[in-house]
Amino acid sequence: MFSHADIWRALDALASAHGLSTSGLAKRAGLDPTSFNRSKRITANGRPRWPSTESLAKVLECTGTTLEDFARIVRRKKPLRTRIPLIGMARAGNEGYFDDAGFPAGAGWDEVEVPGISDENAYALRITGDSMEPVYRDGDIIVVAPNAMTHVGDRVVARLTSGEVLAKELRRRTAEVVTLRSLNPAHGERTEPVGNVVWMARILWASQ
Repeated sequence: MFSHADIWRALDALASAHGLSTSGLAKRAGLDPTSFNRSKRITANGRPRWPSTESLAKVLECTGTTLEDFARIVRRKKPLRTRIPLIGMARAGNEGYFDDAGFPAGAGWDEVEVPGISDENAYALRITGDSMEPVYRDGDIIVVAPNAMTHVGDRVVARLTSGEVLAKELRRRTAEVVTLRSLNPAHGERTEPVGNVVWMARILWASQ
């Protein structure tokens, strides 16, 4: 018996195997690009939402995957990852490196060895600048978990509509604004309208 998480994990793996984000996979299958977004995998009342058989059939057809192959992907349990994608902060602001939910996508990623990370969508960024000193310094590598919930007080990475990517501490979040604090007191706080924040993800680990 396959679980809800197994099916969605297999769809994510299939997208990755073809060099696509889940949004890109949906588009290739002729579906709404948001069909497979993580926000749509649970209904508003908290019930698991399964991909439809029609959606799965279109995905298998457009990727040339048989039902038997897909079942094998579903059964395969991934070990904790030790190599994850790595990109510089400056390049992270460019289009094509992340999908609309903040998950790594596209090409051009290097890889880095890190301790076992359970988030299969985790990725690494190389810190640029001094706004996170003395906690994170220029050149340090941070591991970001887009699947993890973010809370006030967490250290996060946020991407703005301008393309700017910030590594900060989440200081405040309301329905209207998000306030991010630099760990370096020389840089102070920054408040952005919620609509300016494309995505925000929690920092799990950093090289020191």
